[in-house]
Amino acid sequence: MKRLQGRTIIYAAFIVAASSMLAHAGAWPVKDATGRTIEVADTSRIVTIGGAVTEIVYALGFGDRVVAVDLTSTFPAETKSLPSVGYMRTLSPEGVLSLAPKIVLAIEGSGPPDAVEVLSRASVPFVIVPEGHDEASVLRKVRFIAAALAVPEKGEAMAKRIADDFAAVTAMRAKIANRRSAVFVLAIGNGTPTVAGEHTSAEGIFNLAGIDNAIRGMNGYKPATPEAALAAQPQAVITMIERGQGLSADVMFALPAFAGTPAAKDKRLVSVPSYYLTFGPRTAHAAQKLASQIYPELSLPQLPPRPWTEAEPAATR
Repeated sequence: MKRLQGRTIIYAAFIVAASSMLAHAGAWPVKDATGRTIEVADTSRIVTIGGAVTEIVYALGFGDRVVAVDLTSTFPAETKSLPSVGYMRTLSPEGVLSLAPKIVLAIEGSGPPDAVEVLSRASVPFVIVPEGHDEASVLRKVRFIAAALAVPEKGEAMAKRIADDFAAVTAMRAKIANRRSAVFVLAIGNGTPTVAGEHTSAEGIFNLAGIDNAIRGMNGYKPATPEAALAAQPQAVITMIERGQGLSADVMFALPAFAGTPAAKDKRLVSVPSYYLTFGPRTAHAAQKLASQIYPELSLPQLPPRPWTEAEPAATR
């Protein structure tokens, strides 16, 4: 009798183990930016958080599976008709999960922390994509997302083409004998500009474009006093189209922070789309365009169009 009970217990344990294996059949592990290993088994309904993440998912051919995006995801144009989960740093777990996703891909830095904690404990795979502001980071994002979607070969092919574009940008930078300095203005409040210091995405795109960041000794994005901005002596001011509020060079350079700088003397104001700071698949093209605007006299060569850049609105090309 005891022998029969023992066999029954062993058999039951085998059934449980087998059922578990069947339940996870076809699943694949993903180790995300936090170090967690997450099992993904279904990519039929995807929520993407972060402009770079969304662009890569579409470029890999999964656009028809995206059911919602965040407010920073504005490209390609199809994203504008999708439900929004709000701003990437102010997520609501309920709002994300209410869309019944099978996987959530969120860029590192999404928040707030308590919302990320809740989503990380949910039954839906919540995968944090590693962030970074250089060439290697872009290629890592592409390969990481492709692996998370179980199409590593597509990711490798895409990464190779992007790497070719970065190689062309590296050759382009070699043509810049005398680098110019610039200050990136994120916003202006009450006449005080918030500028990009070191270790920022703005400095990252400056480095790729062969531009020196005029703001030194400050990390992150912070308000700049007129004295600090004047001392930096930028040769150009760069701002975002979306946040520039249509400021003309006359208005920008009338601000105490920039009046009297070399940038004001030459009225060198450049407005760029926000994707220049997201470090997605269009980053090499963004660097080339920015360099061409800062060094117009060099007639820098353009990069070839790619499937992930061709749908770009003409106003931001």
